[in-house]
Amino acid sequence: MTGPFEGVRVIEVASWTFVPAAGAIMADLGAEVIKVEPPAGDPQRALLNAINADKSLPDPFVQVPNRGKRSITLDLSHEAGLTTLRRLVSGADVFLTSYLPKVRAKLGIDAADLRADNERLIYVRGSGWGSAGPMADAGGFDAAAAWSAAGIQHKLTAPGGAAPAAQPAAFFDLQGSSAIAGAVAMALFRRERTGVGGVVDVSLLNTGMWTMSPDLAASAAGIGELPRTDRTAAPNPIVNSYRTSDDRWLNLVCLQSDRFWSELCELIGRPDLADDPRFGDAVARYVNRAACIAELDATFGSRTLAEWRDLLAGFSGVWSAAATFDEVCDHPQVASNGYLPTVTGLDGNAFRLVAPPYQFDGKPTTPAGPAPELGQHTEEILLESGLEWDQISSLRDDGILG
Repeated sequence: MTGPFEGVRVIEVASWTFVPAAGAIMADLGAEVIKVEPPAGDPQRALLNAINADKSLPDPFVQVPNRGKRSITLDLSHEAGLTTLRRLVSGADVFLTSYLPKVRAKLGIDAADLRADNERLIYVRGSGWGSAGPMADAGGFDAAAAWSAAGIQHKLTAPGGAAPAAQPAAFFDLQGSSAIAGAVAMALFRRERTGVGGVVDVSLLNTGMWTMSPDLAASAAGIGELPRTDRTAAPNPIVNSYRTSDDRWLNLVCLQSDRFWSELCELIGRPDLADDPRFGDAVARYVNRAACIAELDATFGSRTLAEWRDLLAGFSGVWSAAATFDEVCDHPQVASNGYLPTVTGLDGNAFRLVAPPYQFDGKPTTPAGPAPELGQHTEEILLESGLEWDQISSLRDDGILG
């Protein structure tokens, strides 16, 4: 099946995860994505931590944002490198970059520079803090520009806690990458209608703020902060988390509590709670929420998670266990919907990557391939662009290709 980005050519001059992951989404959906790296490579390739320390295994920090692309190395600080890039961009549909404004200006790869050669180009800038304002030139990873600055860390840190809540790896980078991919599709749709390209901006700060829209709208309206989550005083006791006897957690998400209360009480072996006047309806359960939660705590704490899975299997309300990552990988819905497809690495070994959250015509989205090695396709791409072997050799001799 043809992917929705089939026939779209993307040139990416970006590093780390936020913007490159948007390129990965587009590659998964059919685009040709050329990753232009400096001779030293995207610094993400050199990132070392507990997850990617074993170099015999696929590196998730390289594979997740770079799968399905081709890699070319170019030193854009040299005129010949810039000329080569502009040659590539002149025939492209989309240009993705995470470079800061001063760097773009110095290299000559700003929107006006590249769109002068290709007015139909969709030029995409991913930034930490936005394209305007006093911090437009400042760098920003997601843990700062989204998690911290957009209020999420404040919201999720318990008052008086020993330490603030920590952001999972690339948490808002990946949300932002999905926003970029969607914005590119919109810009391409506009171009199809009008013939006009344009400039797209997506920032991590805005991505984080969008995630926290109800809280920020309340604050902006003068309502004040919405309450932080306190499970011992949840307004609706069956929209809450409960610990099991084997120290696991399950989450009930029954927004229409009167609809599900009696059924739940029956399934958990506590029909007495449904008959208790303190818990007779949603209002009563709100007024007596501490007592209600205490009863449910004791009940859910009396059995293991496996036992609760069996007992709640037929429950018509919404609930889920707090899954481990191994359990997520083995979830029947994941396999049934193709959410964790298999990729064959450059070494011939298979591994799995998460599919982007889009499906078309009922077909799972699968990665276009593994991440490329640094500069793996340099000669191939340059030959396709019309250069001859002697020109490529000259670029390599001059250090432009690394």
